[in-house]
Amino acid sequence: MSVTWYECKVKYKKTHETGEQKVSTDTYLLDAVSFTEAESRITEEMTAYTSEDFRIMNIKVANFSEVHPFENSDRWFKSKVSLVALDEESGKEKKTNIYLLVQANDVKEAFENTTKAMEDTMGDYTIPSITESPILDVFPYFTGEEEQLEKFNVLDDPETSEEEKVETEESETA
Repeated sequence: MSVTWYECKVKYKKTHETGEQKVSTDTYLLDAVSFTEAESRITEEMTAYTSEDFRIMNIKVANFSEVHPFENSDRWFKSKVSLVALDEESGKEKKTNIYLLVQANDVKEAFENTTKAMEDTMGDYTIPSITESPILDVFPYFTGEEEQLEKFNVLDDPETSEEEKVETEESETA
């Protein structure tokens, strides 16, 4: 199932570190099945984020193929990745561009994170450009089922070994 990402621009009064309030227009990204759901979700997210009145100025479909968050990073970068394929009929290289949104602290780290995100790619690719995105935050769709599955240990933690699981179960039954 493919995810449709929506860029939402929201205008609201933002309180800066100095205590001064200024009107700010910020961009957020969220996944939804329709514009209506995107509007509903951004309203819900912004209501939790700010107590001030806000206006949704624009909602548009974003052209990101994938979104890759990375820990300890605070900015979002748009990486243009050109997938290179050989056209068998003409013998020429054909490039297809995709866009990834990666989280990083600077452009160098964004390049490294883009490379990490593309490491399972079988074909050749190039990264012709990386630009800082105006997106402040990303709100992926979360059903709540993930939390329930974790609670009942249905989702395995890849870092938890079988021995640790047995020890944990033994200590819980004792």
